[in-house]
Amino acid sequence: MNPMNKDIRLLSLFSGCGGLDLGFEGGFDIFKKCVNPQIHPDWLNGSSKKNILKLPETRFKTIFANDIFPAAKAAWVSYFRNNGNSPEDFKLESIVDLVKKNNSKNHIFPKAEIVTGGFPCQDFSVAGKRNGFNSHKSHNGDLLSMIDNPTEENRGKLYMWMKKVIEIVEPKVFIAENVKGLISLSDTKAIIENDFRNVSSGYVVVDAQVLYAPSYGVPQTRERIFFIGFKKSCLTKEALKALTQEHISPEFNPYPIPTHGSNETLLSNNKELLAYVTTSDVLNDLPEPESSNDLSHQSFSKAKWYGKHCQGQTEIDLGGLGPTIRSEHHGNIEFRRLAIEHGGKYHHEINNGLKERRLSVRECARIQTFPDNFEFVRKPENRNDDYKISVSDGYRLVGNAVPPLLGYHIATRLQELWPKLWK
Repeated sequence: MNPMNKDIRLLSLFSGCGGLDLGFEGGFDIFKKCVNPQIHPDWLNGSSKKNILKLPETRFKTIFANDIFPAAKAAWVSYFRNNGNSPEDFKLESIVDLVKKNNSKNHIFPKAEIVTGGFPCQDFSVAGKRNGFNSHKSHNGDLLSMIDNPTEENRGKLYMWMKKVIEIVEPKVFIAENVKGLISLSDTKAIIENDFRNVSSGYVVVDAQVLYAPSYGVPQTRERIFFIGFKKSCLTKEALKALTQEHISPEFNPYPIPTHGSNETLLSNNKELLAYVTTSDVLNDLPEPESSNDLSHQSFSKAKWYGKHCQGQTEIDLGGLGPTIRSEHHGNIEFRRLAIEHGGKYHHEINNGLKERRLSVRECARIQTFPDNFEFVRKPENRNDDYKISVSDGYRLVGNAVPPLLGYHIATRLQELWPKLWK
C-alpha cells in the first residue's frame, strides 16, 4: 500500500458526540456556501447535489473515543458504526479511570499517530462559573463538597490526564481544544502550554491559537482555542526548525487559513475570501418542525419567552451569524422567531401563521455544520436500547461539540503537512 494512502490512526478523548472526530474523518455533507473553491478546489471532488456538497474523506480514522455522558456514546455509535466502528471503540468511562486501568497493566489505549481531545470547558467558559483549575466537579461529573481540596482529578485539571494519555500512546501529533475564555483567566493558557511541553517523550507545542468559526464557513460566532504539539524525535530537521521559531513560516504553520470574512474584510480588497455564511443559508430549506420527518427537527424546547433580561431570549438573525450554540440550555436556547409583541422582526412569518418558537435541535446542529444524517434525538427501539437520546441531551451534545467543518479545516491542513513533517 502506498504510505500516502494509509490510514492515520486517531485516538479521541473527551469525544462528546464526535464533532471533531467527524471533522477529522471528513466524508460528510456541507452547504456549498460553506466551502471556498478558490482556496480549497480539491474539496469539490466529492459528490454534490443542489446546494449540498459531500466533502472528500481524509486519511484519518478514529479507532478509540471516550466520554462519561451516555447520550454522547449513543450519538457517536449511531453515526460512526456506519464508518466501520463498533460500540467497543467508545469507552463510556472517565479518562481518569481509563488511565488508572491502563497503569494497572490493563491495555486500554491503542497505538495512534494522533491524539485529540476537547478537555472539559465549563470551568473556563465566560458563560460558566469560571472556576478554572479549581473546579467544583470531579472527573466523573459529581459535585465536590465544600471541604474537598482541588486535585488533579477535578474537572478543571483533566487536561493533565490527556497529557498522561499522550505519554502512554506517544502519538506524532496531539491537538487539544477549549473555549476562548480560557485565555482571559490569568495565566491559564501559558500554564497549559507549559504542561503539554513537559510531556515526557518531548513535544514541540506551538503557541495556542484562537480560531473564529465564521472565518472557516461556520455560521455562528463561535471561538475556540487549539493547542497543537508535535513529537520532536519524529520530525525532520527542517520541520523541527520551522516549528520552534517564534513566527512559523506559512509553509509549516499547522493552523488553517481563513476562507470567509466580514463585509469590512471583503471591502479591503481580499478577493479570495467569501462572505460569512448566514443562518438563513443553512436553515431556509427546512420545513417547520411539525412538517418534518426528522426527529431532531421535530424536537425543540417549549420553554416560553422569559423577557429580555434572561439569556437566550433573543431571536436569531437570519441575515447574519448565528449565536454560539451552548450546551445545557434546553430552557434558554435562542428563538427561531419571536412574536411581534416580544420584539420579533420577522413579521411576514408571524402574519402567515408561523408560531413563535425556539430553535430545534436540528437547526442548532446545522448552525454547528453537522450533516442531517447525524442523529441527535433517538427514541428507544426497545426497553433495552442503550442508544436513546432525549431532546435535552440533543441540545447538550450539539452545544458541546466542535463544529465538524472547523475540525475538517484543521484535519486537511495537517494532512497536507504530513509528508513534510516526518522523517
